[in-house]
Amino acid sequence: MDTGLEQVHGWAAELESLCERIAPRFGRVEVRRRASGFLRGLLSAAERKNGWRLAEQAGDRTPDGMQRLLNHARWDADEVRDDLRDYVAEHLGDPGGVLVVDETGFLKKGTKSAGVQRQYSGTAGRIENCQVGVFLAYASPRGHALVDRELYLPQGWTQDRPRCREAGIPEQVEFRTKPQLARRMLARALDAELPVAWVTADEVYGGDGRLRRWLEERDVAHVLAVSRKQSLVSGLFRFERADQLAARIPAGAWRRYSAGQGAKGERLYAWARVAIRPLRQPGRGHWLLLRRSLDDGELAYYVCYGPASTSLAELVQVAGVRWTVECGFQQGKGETGLDHYEVRRYDAWYRHATLSMLALVFLAVVRASAAEAGTGGGWARRTGRAAGAVERAGGPPAAVRAGVARTG
Repeated sequence: MDTGLEQVHGWAAELESLCERIAPRFGRVEVRRRASGFLRGLLSAAERKNGWRLAEQAGDRTPDGMQRLLNHARWDADEVRDDLRDYVAEHLGDPGGVLVVDETGFLKKGTKSAGVQRQYSGTAGRIENCQVGVFLAYASPRGHALVDRELYLPQGWTQDRPRCREAGIPEQVEFRTKPQLARRMLARALDAELPVAWVTADEVYGGDGRLRRWLEERDVAHVLAVSRKQSLVSGLFRFERADQLAARIPAGAWRRYSAGQGAKGERLYAWARVAIRPLRQPGRGHWLLLRRSLDDGELAYYVCYGPASTSLAELVQVAGVRWTVECGFQQGKGETGLDHYEVRRYDAWYRHATLSMLALVFLAVVRASAAEAGTGGGWARRTGRAAGAVERAGGPPAAVRAGVARTG
């Protein structure tokens, strides 16, 4: 058997092993088979991963079986999520791992889908009729993957219980802000002992003081984006805005570092930091991290907490990891149908998102395996290069899809 074919069979065997791993979560044999077919369909080359396309990939004449899997079959998506997280820990886990929080929008028509309303969507870059999902990603030198998800329910929904019941939203589900949803996911990951050194997120989450204090209470190092107006305790023992602190940084304190490889090459910026919170715990440090564009001088701000020995370069590296969650959204929507669902129910959204994330994790594990074998040449080794390096080198996921189709 030639090396390429042997590798393809290895990928197919890994997928089979993953299906066996989650099989106990599905009580009935036919539901297990349906879930396996659903997962294989998400990994197929089909352009759309909706019910009809997934049914065609599984050899079904109608989408009824796939729709039952999401809407009516008896299984717990949270149990599969836990299996997914354990799978990530085994294959991508690293003591220097970083958890990344972010949200993404799912454009929708109508008013029936759980959580849908006119709200800001980062995907569209404007206010649209959409659902918003808050996601947790895990990134390490071996790769990155989405590991948890929560559907954001605006107050207009949670205050309308008849509407919630119609969408299958349980009575006990109450309104939670996006930072509160993030905290729930972070707590699950930390309690499960996913190997984590840092947490990072944009200013929607960094601007929430309760989330920052909670992370500090758990002694979780973090680099969280904040606005220029963020009030901080300076070294002068007084509250000052982030931009006021930045204005006092001397010109010689700025250093040029790369935040990682982007689509157009190295993402180079000028960086500086200033110590804040003078009454800190022994052995721990608090900093305001500044990022300045080399083109127009625009500033970005981050509140940081971590070991006192943390270098500026390390803070920069963590801040740069945040883009991996965007990669996860792009890959999930482009490769495993994260936004291709046609369901309205609350629990069905979680089921589809979880299975899509599981398919995406499988691809991340294959990429990591290919990189370690020297065939992918990409980000997953230790260099911080973009996750698309394996694909650009001609490796998976395209070859994975072909292999699964031939051997599955």
